[in-house]
Amino acid sequence: MENAIEVRGLCKTFAKKDFSLQNLDLTVPKGSIVGLIGENGAGKTTTLKCILGILRRDAGEIQLLGGEPGPATVSQVGVVFEDAYFPATLTTRQIERILRGMYKQDWDSSRFEGLCRRFQLTEGKMVKDFSRGMRMKLSLATALAHHPRLLILDEATSGLDPVVRGEILDMFLDFIQDEDHSILLSSHITSDLEKVADSVAYIHEGQLLFQKDKDELMESYALIQCSAQDLARLPAEWIVHSREHAFGRETLVRNPEQVRQQLPNAVFGKADIDTIMQFFTGRDAK
Repeated sequence: MENAIEVRGLCKTFAKKDFSLQNLDLTVPKGSIVGLIGENGAGKTTTLKCILGILRRDAGEIQLLGGEPGPATVSQVGVVFEDAYFPATLTTRQIERILRGMYKQDWDSSRFEGLCRRFQLTEGKMVKDFSRGMRMKLSLATALAHHPRLLILDEATSGLDPVVRGEILDMFLDFIQDEDHSILLSSHITSDLEKVADSVAYIHEGQLLFQKDKDELMESYALIQCSAQDLARLPAEWIVHSREHAFGRETLVRNPEQVRQQLPNAVFGKADIDTIMQFFTGRDAK
């Protein structure tokens, strides 16, 4: 098994929401971190829930750790969802007791307690008294405490301050030092993905626009500033999107080295993941 996750032709329709995933393909190679990006409502969380078997797919194939999504495979996955919180009146001690009973021999109480100390989660404090960031850290502690082979994380660094986010990103990098471990990380914080992801998959309106090696992605595009007359000299397929702003025209282009040869007087700038997303969908920066 080379991939921790293989998704082929995934379709899922919500008639009441007027939304559907359309023939989506996605792979998460073993030993890697794949970043999942897209606008709110693009289908990221729906994709994750289909992979885990929480939602029933309409069509397509999903392989999770070499098998169909089900108890045997999902038990080897550590999961964090942005909106999945514990009952408000439970303490971390009570949560540990419940999860120990669920996971049995796979549960590592020492690991959980160590993570709670590391995250400064007070043992006797109720969940309702935790901040949003603390609840997210509690979810991460429970996800890691049963020694999963795969982490599926939906906005796991959301609501955390930069120092804690950096610490958690380091934990993700440590996790995949084991070549049998993998992470699928959905995040709006694209700077986090730039730090840790091996590849990036972009979902837009239920369709996968691309999945590419992160470094290759960022080297394959550039932002240029030039006149409309100069821009017209480029092949149309090299131009992703162009927009006007107060300082002139800005364009995202493919094949930056070839563009540089064609337009030596253009001003070139680096395109980060967030910029690539905006230009691919023709959106203006916020």
